[in-house]
Amino acid sequence: KEKYNDATPSRPNGDRAIDASIISFDLKKEIREIKKEGVWKKNDRNAITLLKTESMRIVLIAMHKDALMREHVSKGMISLQVLEGPITFMTQNSEHDLEKGEMITLHEEIPHSVYALTDAVFLLTMAIK
Repeated sequence: KEKYNDATPSRPNGDRAIDASIISFDLKKEIREIKKEGVWKKNDRNAITLLKTESMRIVLIAMHKDALMREHVSKGMISLQVLEGPITFMTQNSEHDLEKGEMITLHEEIPHSVYALTDAVFLLTMAIK
């Protein structure tokens, strides 16, 4: 069954599929769009959920320089792929500096944080249990 997000004041361009048998994304366009929104201008980050199913989420996240996503835990495995700018991905036992084109994976239930060294954008994929 296909699912759609409704248009909102922040995203007035209409409905968009978040779950369908096939969905394509223009990541460059999505990045431009989230950087135009008021949330990006007022806050230290902005994000858009590109895919939301019972078993997977894909979220595009943009962070301003020095923004910190404080420690949190995912119930499923995650992957994080850097699309713009460097970030530091931290767990209790390690720090990984990642640049554009680099990716990291992490198993479930491991506390982690993300710090933007400059303005940065990454794609977060989460497996849902």
